[in-house]
Amino acid sequence: MKAIFLSDVHIKRRSDPGYQKCMQLFASLRGRGVESGLSGDPNTIVIDLLVIAGDFFDFWFEKGGCIYPEFRPVVESFVQLRQSGIRICLCEGNHDFFLADYFSRELGIEVYPGDAEFVLDGLRCLVSHGDTVDRNNRKYLALRRLLRSPFAYRLQRALPLSWLWQIARFSSKVSKDRFGNDADAGRLIDAMYRFALEKYREGFDAVIFGHCHTPSFREEQIGGRRRIFATLGDWITHHNYLVYENGHFTLNRFLTRR
Repeated sequence: MKAIFLSDVHIKRRSDPGYQKCMQLFASLRGRGVESGLSGDPNTIVIDLLVIAGDFFDFWFEKGGCIYPEFRPVVESFVQLRQSGIRICLCEGNHDFFLADYFSRELGIEVYPGDAEFVLDGLRCLVSHGDTVDRNNRKYLALRRLLRSPFAYRLQRALPLSWLWQIARFSSKVSKDRFGNDADAGRLIDAMYRFALEKYREGFDAVIFGHCHTPSFREEQIGGRRRIFATLGDWITHHNYLVYENGHFTLNRFLTRR
């Protein structure tokens, strides 16, 4: 069993370096199906599962199957990955939600509005974007509930897509959740780790988060079991992804292949 976890690509424009690197990673992935065309290329990564822990898109709106044109290449990559036999799971983030209308109904991709649980070779893994871990940030949590409310859903379905895309592009420029200093990221990672400790007591072996844009990895013995805690980092600066294979996790950085 082999799986890859990544988050916070914040796809917006095809010219963005993070977008290009993510497309290069996807081009190297293959499933185990006979149609995958494995060729012995040393750059090929054969996996069973791809999990994206939120904020893959910097914004997301769709209507009647129509999506933002800049997103079409990466969406087509999803289709190709599924056809090669890879199971794809999307966790919603604070920038991309209401994903099921398109990805589940149109493409058959699994979408998780909140926490997702996976069992990998008997290991229980919790994956979440992580934006709700800080329960003290009540203003954000209230805004989050509003943005995901039935009212907001009906509103965004009623507005023209061109308006929504313009609003989203503007809002992404003024977003304040990019954790621009180490202290902010460190505090959030600490809160996520405390949350992970609670989940270990519930029987989880691994807890994996996005959102904080800073990669971190801990492997330790707790309660007589090996436990894994990871924050995935982003694809704006770090280009990290987590790999699970046959009982082991490693945090990797994607390097451009020439």
